[in-house]
Amino acid sequence: MEALLPIIVQAVTGVLGGEAIGSVVKKAAMGHGAKILSGIIGGVGGGALLSSMGGDAGALGGLLGDAVGGAVGGGVLTGIVGAVMGAMNKS
Repeated sequence: MEALLPIIVQAVTGVLGGEAIGSVVKKAAMGHGAKILSGIIGGVGGGALLSSMGGDAGALGGLLGDAVGGAVGGGVLTGIVGAVMGAMNKS
């Protein structure tokens, strides 16, 4: 359970970050499922990236670092996916 908790935190905060970006960027033509999926993938990836860059040693260690990395990663990936899907719909 100790190894699973950071992944759960990253996935949940990734969904929250993805939903936040998805609601701000209205022109991104994405469905709710796409926002959730990209948020989870971006959240886990962003949290893993932050912890691999030495996030455990500084102020963003532990669950706080997982939450921040998850929210940022989920938001960034959702923004990228939304921009790509919006560009594909214009063509």
